[in-house]
Amino acid sequence: MATIMPKEKRLQDALKWISENRASKDLKELIKEASFKYNLNPKEEEYLCRLLKEEGEKEE
Repeated sequence: MATIMPKEKRLQDALKWISENRASKDLKELIKEASFKYNLNPKEEEYLCRLLKEEGEKEE
């Protein structure tokens, strides 16, 4: 399975952080925290939501 990686470093770092902490919290909470931690704009936050939602659907 191929994984789509965003080009922007902040998004890559946020995605990595979310992946590392995914077992500890709800996905929406993690995305919100990553948004603040990596200074993501609303469009980038929405991108993460869509990307991770699609990944979750593929796993089921």
